[in-house]
Amino acid sequence: MPVRAVAARLLARLMSSSGSLSDGLPEADTTLSDARDRALLRLMLYETIRSYFRRRAMLLLLLDKPIAAAAREVEALILLGLTQLELGIDNEYAVVDASVDAARALGHPQLAGLVNAVLRRVSREPSALHARIGTNDEINTGHPQWLIDRMRADWSTSADQVFDANNAQPPIWLRVHKQRQTRDAVIELLRDAGFEGTVHPNLPDAIRLDNIGDVAGLPGWQDGWFSVQDAAAQCAAQLLDLAPGLSVLDACAAPGGKLAHIAEQEPGLKLLIGLDREGKRLEQTRKSMSRLGLRPTLKHADAVRVSDWWTGVSFDRILLDAPCSGTGVIRRHPDIRLLRRASDVAALVHTQGVLLNALWPLLAPKGRLVYSTCSVIKDENERQIAAFLAKHADARIRPGVPEWFDHCGPFGSQNLPGNCGSDGFFYAVLERDG
Repeated sequence: MPVRAVAARLLARLMSSSGSLSDGLPEADTTLSDARDRALLRLMLYETIRSYFRRRAMLLLLLDKPIAAAAREVEALILLGLTQLELGIDNEYAVVDASVDAARALGHPQLAGLVNAVLRRVSREPSALHARIGTNDEINTGHPQWLIDRMRADWSTSADQVFDANNAQPPIWLRVHKQRQTRDAVIELLRDAGFEGTVHPNLPDAIRLDNIGDVAGLPGWQDGWFSVQDAAAQCAAQLLDLAPGLSVLDACAAPGGKLAHIAEQEPGLKLLIGLDREGKRLEQTRKSMSRLGLRPTLKHADAVRVSDWWTGVSFDRILLDAPCSGTGVIRRHPDIRLLRRASDVAALVHTQGVLLNALWPLLAPKGRLVYSTCSVIKDENERQIAAFLAKHADARIRPGVPEWFDHCGPFGSQNLPGNCGSDGFFYAVLERDG
């Protein structure tokens, strides 16, 4: 199937909230044998989703009537075409002709003429059409209105910073496997291969790379010398304050980035358990551990159903990387702005609270629980922790960590997207009285 047809099919699923990029891209890759097609697929999809509200406004100007829901793939195909024309991904005739062919490949030959007419009109008069779109919050920021309202309520003047960061191309952060190689050695190896890496001043294992292709093609990847993990996510293992002989639980471990970092940081742990209720993601975690030569205990179970998996021995450290809205990683997962709904937040807040309350009794006296999310919504973060502390007299918080985050308060620290080149993350370090 042509690459534009594959991209349109995946975008149509996102538009109907019946899939995600994380699930759809691996499946799409299996139909595209050429690496250039896979790269084009990502470029078209990511750029179209980042500007979805503006492009859809333009499409509505060009149509006499909306495209039927049964032909949503054709609507997605035209949106992708608008992106290609604006960015100059290919010459105008090639974009139009390839899009018409894709419409036929998708089983909509009766709409091939519509695709041809719309894209040809855009190529003839792009400036005039852009001038007619108008403006509103969604078009100006590239975000759904519910999220715009949340960001302005929670972050006031910093909201525009969040929107701008979400619409920018993020860097790649590597985490060096310190048991296998030093950071300096990996930087030198990458430099010899033509990749210039820079370090993070606060994270000893982090290397930043810009404008690279397939990470799996980098020298040292197959040897397990490093993994991909955002800088802010690398704080989790640091905040656990690991030491030999401790028992550690990663309660929501998949896909395994933080679990692997824990194992790399302290090979002398007495016990390290990675728990997750999603079997498919846990299998991905198992493969990652194999590449890195790590052997934590992996358990397929729901952390809340403690009696199903807990042996009764308390943990010295617990990491709760809680399910969340993902609003801090939109720049890496732009489809969140199409998939997430305002109503999702209350359900997630409830789940986070249930997890905190279920896991707290498993923490040993003088133990430490690190709560983290990749969200920038206060209900999931500082307000969640404030509510927890109000209910647990034996819990106290270590404020102001990590120190380099741009918002540190009495109930945890929030990093907004883009600060120090990293994603939006929240951490609260809770300690249990003896």
